[in-house]
Amino acid sequence: MATIVEVAERARVSISTVSNVIRGTRRVSDARKERVLAAIRDLNYSPNEIARSLKVRQTRMLAMVLPDITNPFFPEMIRGAEDAAFARGYFLLTANTDEQAGRERRIIAALRSYRMDGILLATTQGLRGEDESHIASVIEGGVSVVSIDRAVPGVATDAVLLDNIGGAREIVRHLIKQGHRRIAIITGPLHLQTGAERLEGYKLAFEDSGIEVDPKLITEGDFRFESGRRLTAELLKARKRPTALFVCNGVMGQGVLQALDELEITTPADIALATFDDVSPDHGFHPQVTAVVQPSYEMGSRAASMLMDRVEGLLNGNWRIVRVSPRLVVRQSTAGGTKVKTL
Repeated sequence: MATIVEVAERARVSISTVSNVIRGTRRVSDARKERVLAAIRDLNYSPNEIARSLKVRQTRMLAMVLPDITNPFFPEMIRGAEDAAFARGYFLLTANTDEQAGRERRIIAALRSYRMDGILLATTQGLRGEDESHIASVIEGGVSVVSIDRAVPGVATDAVLLDNIGGAREIVRHLIKQGHRRIAIITGPLHLQTGAERLEGYKLAFEDSGIEVDPKLITEGDFRFESGRRLTAELLKARKRPTALFVCNGVMGQGVLQALDELEITTPADIALATFDDVSPDHGFHPQVTAVVQPSYEMGSRAASMLMDRVEGLLNGNWRIVRVSPRLVVRQSTAGGTKVKTL
């Protein structure tokens, strides 16, 4: 690989002149500039970005740390963040914590040592008072952090979050308007902000309608396929079955559809089904599922833009929290096929 010394020798200029041409820090005569650029092309020279970053204290590298990149919700979020970053001359790395706090701590420490300018973080830290010192430490070390999808309890950061309460409330209201009263819910982990808020929205919809919640219809999943499958089977084998089921993410929704198929239960004829987050359209089941659709691309794009503004000093002062609204998309799975007794 060619060095800056070789470029300078080939162009018959000083090393500082080559640096000035590359960085645009000082004016260089057209003749010298052309010789430098020709030498760069001939030698296929690439500036050492790590060495340059040690001088300017900026790498133009961002990282995105997510809990489960196999979840279909996150790829569009990554795409939104990557597009926004690339448009402003930044590159984005992604890392997966697999919902493990220890793994998150190791990733954050590594990113700090690699001199990331900023981190987009969907944390594994929940509402039970976990140790978030690794996040506070990286912020104190000068790395900008923007929380995405989940805020970090006990640590102040900029954040782009979803209106989980409003989205869950709206979809359960829809089921109630269809005549359902026994609406079961499969939540996400309740120590996570997203899981707790979606359960709160569920309860508020019942409160709005003056209907008492049956605690036996509340089950806690883990946002993974198998919990959706297992908990659906348990709910539907009960003596008094629900007439509708609200599932708090699309991955568990796929597990629910698998369970319904195994039990030979159809939707909406036997049970209505709604999910928070779309179920992947290639799941092979019919009908299509009513869902609260999350604007994941927009969340990624807005969070990355906020992060770059912090890095560049364009965003100063108090931390900013942006709440993004999902939208309810009504499809066949709640289209009035279930036999419901209105109380």
